[in-house]
Amino acid sequence: MNLLKGTFAYVVCTFAVQAISHFVIFKDHYAAVTFLRPDPVFALGVLSMLTQGLILSYLYLRHGSAAKPLLRGWRFGVLAGAFFASYSILAEPAKYAVPNMASWMMVEAIAGFFQFSLFGLALGWLYRSAISRGIATEQSFSGM
Repeated sequence: MNLLKGTFAYVVCTFAVQAISHFVIFKDHYAAVTFLRPDPVFALGVLSMLTQGLILSYLYLRHGSAAKPLLRGWRFGVLAGAFFASYSILAEPAKYAVPNMASWMMVEAIAGFFQFSLFGLALGWLYRSAISRGIATEQSFSGM
């Protein structure tokens, strides 16, 4: 059950931040991107979020700390975000003809920071008691 809570939190945080980014705050930015599919394959996006959420939740449960759970969760989230977002911030504008490279990098950095900060805080809050009791890692896969 522990992994499912974190995975669900990842999907919710990711979907919320990215939907607001794509369809509200930076709508014009994404509308100018010519290489996006007109009809995205939604199932693959969900599968990606589930995979990432499961892996990150597992890693946090294995390496999280009971001390200052929200701060530790946020730090973990920011570190994971730096890893994941570095692709969309740096590699995508290097490979694809984005409308404006500086704008692309800024939008992706902002969205990534908020997405992974929110997720990290959620992990810290969700797993605060499991980690402090020392049961998080033993039940990670058996609770699924």
